[in-house]
Amino acid sequence: MKKIQSAEILCVGTELLLGDIVNTNAAYLSRKLAELGISVYHQSVVGDNPERLKKALFEAAGRCDLIITSGGLGPTYDDLTKETIAEFFGKSLVRNEEVLADITSYFAETGRIMTENNKKQADIPEGALVIKNDYGTAPGVIIEDEEREITAIMLPGPPRELEPMFLYEAMPYLMKRSGSVLVSRNINIFGMGESSVENILRPLMENASNPTIAPYCKEGEVRLRITAKAENSEKAYEMCSEVVEKILSTEVGAAVYGIDTDSIEAELVRRLKESGKTFASAESCTGGLIAKRITDISGSSAVFLGGCVTYANSAKEKLIGVCHDTLEKYGAVSEDVAIQMARGARKALGADIAISTTGIAGPDGGSPEKPVGTVWVGISSEKGDRAVLLRLSPRRERSYIRTLAASNALFLALGEI
Repeated sequence: MKKIQSAEILCVGTELLLGDIVNTNAAYLSRKLAELGISVYHQSVVGDNPERLKKALFEAAGRCDLIITSGGLGPTYDDLTKETIAEFFGKSLVRNEEVLADITSYFAETGRIMTENNKKQADIPEGALVIKNDYGTAPGVIIEDEEREITAIMLPGPPRELEPMFLYEAMPYLMKRSGSVLVSRNINIFGMGESSVENILRPLMENASNPTIAPYCKEGEVRLRITAKAENSEKAYEMCSEVVEKILSTEVGAAVYGIDTDSIEAELVRRLKESGKTFASAESCTGGLIAKRITDISGSSAVFLGGCVTYANSAKEKLIGVCHDTLEKYGAVSEDVAIQMARGARKALGADIAISTTGIAGPDGGSPEKPVGTVWVGISSEKGDRAVLLRLSPRRERSYIRTLAASNALFLALGEI
C-alpha cells in the first residue's frame, strides 16, 4: 500500500445533524492526523442513511487516501456504517469469534444482559483488521483496498471509546503508513491586532510554504501557528523554531507573551512558579474573573494566595484599605483607587505581586467623563505601584469589556516578573 498523505473524516449519525450531540470527534481526529503529517481537506456529517453514506464514501474515495468514519457501529437496526462500507468495498461480513468472546466478556464483567442484536457487532468485513475496544462493545475496523489505493478506518461514535482506540491502535498503524509528521508551535501575542501583526509579517507569511504561518484571533489576542512537515518530529520542530526566532526579532516580538502556552493566565502561573513569587488580586468591574482564570490553571495554588471582589466602595475600604477620601474625591473608577486597591490586596494577602481592576463595564453607568469601557488596572510589586488606563469599546457587550480588562491585568502582571 502507498503512503497515506490525505484523509477525509465522515461522522455518521442523525443526532449530529439535529444538533443533539456536539461533534467533537472530527476536531480530535483532525488534530491527531495533523500530528502524523496527514492532511485533512474535507469533513462531513452524514445521517443514518445508507444511500447518503455510500454517496459520501464515493466522493471521499476520489479525493483522499484515507477515510475515517465515526459512529454507526452499534447493535441497533439503524447502525449501518459497517454494513454500508463493507458493501462499498465489495466485502462480505464474517462473524469473528474472538471479537464475539470479547463482547460477551464485556457484558459479563459489567453485570449486564447481552441481547441477540449485540452479536452483530462481531461481524467483521472479510480480510479487515480489527481494532480492539476496551471501553465498549463495538470494535473498530480497518479495510485496505490496494486496487483503489484507499484505506478506511471505522471507529465507534462515543468519544470515550473513539479517542483511546485511535490513540493506541489506529495511530501506530498510521504512523507506519504516513511517512512524515507535522509539528506546530504557537506564538501568543497580546495587545496587537491581527491586521498590525499581518502588516509586519506579510513578507514572511507570503513566502512561507513549509513551515506555514497561520494567524488565529480571539478577544484581544492573536495566535500565530507555525507548522512544519518533515520526516521526523525533531526536524519539524527545528524548522518551526527557526521561524519562531525570525518572528521574535521583528516588532511583533515585543507583544509576545508566550510560546506554546495555552493562555495569559497559564503563562503567568508558569513564570510565578519559576521565580518563586506569589500573586493576589483585587477586583471590582471584573467581579472575580481574574481569580477564576488563575484558579482554572492546575497548580495555581502554589502561587495564587487569593483575591478580593470589592464591588462596593464600602468593601474597598473595609477589606483592602482604600481611603474614603480618595473614593470621595476621585470616584471608584480612578487611577488613585486602582493603585490603592492593588497595594491593599498585596498587603492584606502578603503577595509579591497584586493587580486590581476598577471600571465601567456597561451597558449603563457611563458618563461623558468616564464612558462605558473606561477601566483602570492597578499593579503593586517590589518595583512600585502604578495604574494603567484602558479605553475599551463602549459598543461591545459587558462580558467583552470584563474579559479584556482581566486579560490586560494579567498581561500587566507578567511584566512584573
